[in-house]
Amino acid sequence: MAFRMSARSPNSEGERGRGLTGERVHGEPATTRTRQVKYTWVIQEFIEHFTYGGIALVLLLGSLGAPIPEELPILVAGVLSREAVIRWWIALPLCLVGVLAGDVVLYWAGHHWGERVCRWRAVRCVLTESRERRLLAAYRQHGVKIVVVARHVTGLRAAAFLTAGIARLPFWKFMLVDGAAACVGVPLSFGLAYFFTAQLQAVIEDVHRVERWLLVLGLVILGAWLARLAWRRNRAGLPGGAGEDSVL
Repeated sequence: MAFRMSARSPNSEGERGRGLTGERVHGEPATTRTRQVKYTWVIQEFIEHFTYGGIALVLLLGSLGAPIPEELPILVAGVLSREAVIRWWIALPLCLVGVLAGDVVLYWAGHHWGERVCRWRAVRCVLTESRERRLLAAYRQHGVKIVVVARHVTGLRAAAFLTAGIARLPFWKFMLVDGAAACVGVPLSFGLAYFFTAQLQAVIEDVHRVERWLLVLGLVILGAWLARLAWRRNRAGLPGGAGEDSVL
């Protein structure tokens, strides 16, 4: 059964035409409307119309590499569950299934076709040759740890999970690690949307702000590690055997 609900937030005082962000999406445009607001509204309208099937389809497309942030349909599902449009005890497991189904399809395609899958033009849009080389090297060096990192990095998931199959990462390891990471991230996003629907836009902005700072911190740490690695190699190459244990 398909449920219908006017797109509104708890702060809209019953006024039609407000979506997850609280911005007007019908009638006169809001002065601060952004592409993100319109994009969020389109996803919400689609899921409201197709309900559970819409959740699964959007998550599957996002997992397969479509430009849909995985967190967005999960947040929409949490909000609609809070407003009793859908049942949370169906929506939450469905979000997990939708997320993992796309991951399994990508892994299977890479494992079944190997390097041949990279000849497809659509695949090369997601997995370029340089990215494939870097990911293969990373899997050889770090194994399933790459799956954990990729699960939480939008834009990297599809390429990383496809490459996991190409690299012949054992399927049980892939599913164990990916499933464990999803069982943490999906309920967290769903719960934030469910319990903090009125403050959802502020929560999203704070999360993005934290992600940017974490990215900067990660780059700084990576740069420091590379600098130390280069220093150690230079020290090891000094004449007279001067190395790591030598006194300056």
